[in-house]
Amino acid sequence: MSDRTMTEAPAPASSRHVDAGDEGYSKDLKSRHINMIAIGGAIGTGLFLGAGGRLAGAGPSLAIAYAVCGVFAFFVVRALGELVLYRPSSGAFVSYAREFMGEKGAYTAGWLYFLNWSTTTVADITAAAVFAHYWSAFTDVPQWVLAFIALAIVLTANLISVKYFGEMEFWFSIVKVSALVIFMVVAIYLVATSHPIDGHTPGLATITDNGGLFPSGVIPMLMVVQGVVFAYASVELCGVAAGETENPEKIMPKAINSIMWRVGVFYVGSVVLLALLLPYTAYSADQSPFVTVFDKLGIPGTAGIMNLVVLTAALSSLNSGLYSTGRILRSMALSGSAPKFTGVMNKGKVPYGGVLFTAAFGVAGVGLNYWMPGEAFEIVLNLASIGILGTWGMVMLCSLFFWHRSKNGLVSRPSYRLPWAPYTQIVTLLFLVTVLVLMWSDGGVGRTTVMLLPVIAAALGGGWFLVRGRVAALSAPRA
Repeated sequence: MSDRTMTEAPAPASSRHVDAGDEGYSKDLKSRHINMIAIGGAIGTGLFLGAGGRLAGAGPSLAIAYAVCGVFAFFVVRALGELVLYRPSSGAFVSYAREFMGEKGAYTAGWLYFLNWSTTTVADITAAAVFAHYWSAFTDVPQWVLAFIALAIVLTANLISVKYFGEMEFWFSIVKVSALVIFMVVAIYLVATSHPIDGHTPGLATITDNGGLFPSGVIPMLMVVQGVVFAYASVELCGVAAGETENPEKIMPKAINSIMWRVGVFYVGSVVLLALLLPYTAYSADQSPFVTVFDKLGIPGTAGIMNLVVLTAALSSLNSGLYSTGRILRSMALSGSAPKFTGVMNKGKVPYGGVLFTAAFGVAGVGLNYWMPGEAFEIVLNLASIGILGTWGMVMLCSLFFWHRSKNGLVSRPSYRLPWAPYTQIVTLLFLVTVLVLMWSDGGVGRTTVMLLPVIAAALGGGWFLVRGRVAALSAPRA
């Protein structure tokens, strides 16, 4: 299979779908921005904060969960990459759903994505506040105040221009990758030299002497899968960003293909090293596992520096969420399926209406941090997981419909393709359904979240009833 980016017998321009939401953007994102955005999408709060609690629950087998979920995350972003090479769009999968599934499909895809990122925004500002509490200077500052400050800073930068977003994300990603590389180098040295950490000797014995790969059985590993999916929630971001870059056909394949090895090195590799350094019981959901390691090493200042890095990861994810939902909501607004004001752009060519709309839900998250600071992250993580599963499902459905149309000669697939179609799409969709079943089986907040699916479906149905007239009126001139 070739990864060349030239399309094979592209469809005539007149037959291509035209999305009004793609007009008006600047093309200020460069190759370095897209490449680092792809990295940033694969390294976020789910790893830096969430890995601690999951490692404590599932033990070293968490590495297996990350590897399996990483494969499906790669399938999703590879499917999206094929669609991007077919037709770059800032509306991304919403625009593709509109083309292959009609306005109802675009409406559903867009609002599921908004559910994902509006709740992830709350998770990110919660994580930022938790990280800030590590330092004594912020210990007495209420968590909700810190969450509000984080939201205000990132929102301000996001509203200026896409260039500012790209630069911020570029440097955020540089910090995250550099920190992980430093951690892995230090960790490998500690394991190789058997340097003691908090009375423990790093090495394979740290795993074998503490219950092995599955210290509590296989079930705990399966139960953390939905949280691991959350860790990969931003991999689709590079597909959204493709609409604001020149020459996406040259940039996107390289960025997408690199995601797989990044997953293997940064996610799986980091978890394996964490498990080799300390017993899984040494980690907790209250602290980043990376901070835990440096804290127990006792080297002055290192834990604080690592905590600054994981704070950066939370702000990076927040930055990405505000960016992507702004573009998705604009695509929906111009087709009538989102409030009209979310389609408005400022002088910097930023769809500020959609960005502010998402930020408003972040403000609601500030309230959640006020009323339930201890449970805020877990609650929104589960809701975000529903949005993520829905978004990934819609991407794979769009890819499946695209494949089917190509077989009927209605469209031409680019040479950069999702391998093993249509089986890849079908297996991925089955995996997503399995994650839902696991969430239900886990009980607690996970089961409650799955029980909300009828409510979410009813809300989507009621919303469609309200907007269908406007959607029909706006789509009539394009028919």
